[in-house]
Amino acid sequence: MTLDELLTRSGGVCEFCGGDLRLGGVEVAPLGPVVLCAVCRGDRADSAGHWRCLEGAAWSAVPAVQYAVWRRLRSLDEAWATETRDAMILLPEVQAVVDAPDAVEHRDSNGVVLAAGDTVVLIKDLPVKGTSMVAKRGTAVRSITLVADNAAHIEGRVDGQRIVILTEFVKKK
Repeated sequence: MTLDELLTRSGGVCEFCGGDLRLGGVEVAPLGPVVLCAVCRGDRADSAGHWRCLEGAAWSAVPAVQYAVWRRLRSLDEAWATETRDAMILLPEVQAVVDAPDAVEHRDSNGVVLAAGDTVVLIKDLPVKGTSMVAKRGTAVRSITLVADNAAHIEGRVDGQRIVILTEFVKKK
């Protein structure tokens, strides 16, 4: 789907919070892309209580949005998030993805489980093969994607370039 098609589907707003600033598409494997604002993508700091918007977004009729909400609620360590996630009535295609065993589990250098869309920080300067670029230690890599068949690899953008990163050189933010 193109960004224009996604924006038409979402009504030109973030599919989590309804915001309309700095919208972008985010891939939610395996169900497809969603439209999120900079705060919901993790590109900007969130305000206290921002994630309460997920209580409404949990009822989306779009499978990718519903799954993205379910995953985000799972990552929040608050009672309301657990209650909301437990109360969700998942669409059949979302339920199938939730119930499917993860074939590969990606973990950072500290053993923390990584999920698609997480933000990680590089713990070491990494030379990027095929270029003269060096990804510097401390660089935040937002909205990572997981390599489906290799638990040691993730993908993300560093300095505008999409690269493959070994999980042993990142920590979850």
